[in-house]
Amino acid sequence: MRFPPQLHASRGPTRAAIAAVLAVLLGACQTTLFHVVNATSGDRGLDVHADVVFDTAHHLAMDIYAPQAAHDLPVVVFFYGGSWQDGRRQWYRWMGETLARHGLVVAIPDYRKYPQVRMDGFMTDAADAVGWVHAQARDFGGDPQTMFLMGHSAGAQIAALLATDGHWLRRVGVRPRQLAGFIGLAGPYGFLPLTEPAFIGMFGATPQAQARSQPINFVDGDEPPMLLLQGTDDHVVQPKNTRSLAQRMRARHEPVEVKMYAGIGHVRLLLSFSRPLRHSSPALRDTLDFIRAHSGARQAGAAD
Repeated sequence: MRFPPQLHASRGPTRAAIAAVLAVLLGACQTTLFHVVNATSGDRGLDVHADVVFDTAHHLAMDIYAPQAAHDLPVVVFFYGGSWQDGRRQWYRWMGETLARHGLVVAIPDYRKYPQVRMDGFMTDAADAVGWVHAQARDFGGDPQTMFLMGHSAGAQIAALLATDGHWLRRVGVRPRQLAGFIGLAGPYGFLPLTEPAFIGMFGATPQAQARSQPINFVDGDEPPMLLLQGTDDHVVQPKNTRSLAQRMRARHEPVEVKMYAGIGHVRLLLSFSRPLRHSSPALRDTLDFIRAHSGARQAGAAD
């Protein structure tokens, strides 16, 4: 496995100004926020494959980002958040470009959301996306044997459930243990009891049905290594979710790393992967170090 040289970006007043704007927009609508973040990124030096269809029946596609002339690179499948009800892969172009600039092949797939589907629907979509990437990774310069699942918020729950409850990936011919790793950003991994009507609608009304949605319930020794990133000031997904999953992994003697970032909230953790806010936490560096450690790569790009 190899990582190409880092692509450096200049720093200056413009970046500081954009960072100030993003700080103001953290509480604004997501469309506006991610439009601004995407404006700070760029695909120079990258191969971008947009709207790659992986499920014709449900009109689902993914965007794939890779360094130019990529060959045998680690692969990351990133699932975005949005309470299982909102979000668009196009909002996360900046994340795909950020990770690709550090020597990764990155796929950001669609998945159907509630109320169009319940949990079985979006989990099936996510598993199908992983199976498709596993089968096609070499066409985009990736190594299917070095594939990481990554997600933020609801996307972290989806990715974590794929990495723990083996029946989801089994249907596409993959076992959790075959994954090189799971990287969770502020994920809900043990979030019962459910009280909001929408969550009861998507996950079920009975204790037995709701238990199927909890990644902590499926840690059985067949998991990939995990990196769990969490801000201590997260008031959307409580940090106890990260601690609970880590505890279950350690009880099974499974490899898990936990990174707690003081003063970082739910969205700020995600945006610390973006160019303007990259220095608000070492989350990108920690992610690259984890991927390097679990991919056999000799070198990983540092944050620019």
